[in-house]
Amino acid sequence: MGKKKKRVAQTSKFEKLLYTLAVFLLVIAPVSIVFSKATLAKVNFEVEKQKKEIEEQKKTNESLAMAIDELASLTKIQAVAEEQGLSYNNSNIKTVVEEDS
Repeated sequence: MGKKKKRVAQTSKFEKLLYTLAVFLLVIAPVSIVFSKATLAKVNFEVEKQKKEIEEQKKTNESLAMAIDELASLTKIQAVAEEQGLSYNNSNIKTVVEEDS
């Protein structure tokens, strides 16, 4: 009987490159997905933090605007003027009328 030679399938360089590329993609794809999701979560967290800071600043601005309106009111101005010894003298008020040309 003759000896049978077993043929060993030889892989070409191209096939090895394809296998290597496939393994690389199978490893890199999940890693890149996790990385992108983590980055997106971080960015969303920063956006929410900035929104909260903006809302707090808006509230501060509103309260400061109310304080300005309160301090600029006529009654407050009159009270401060009286504290400083000033008085309201109607005879010193002069009205200027602008004439139309």
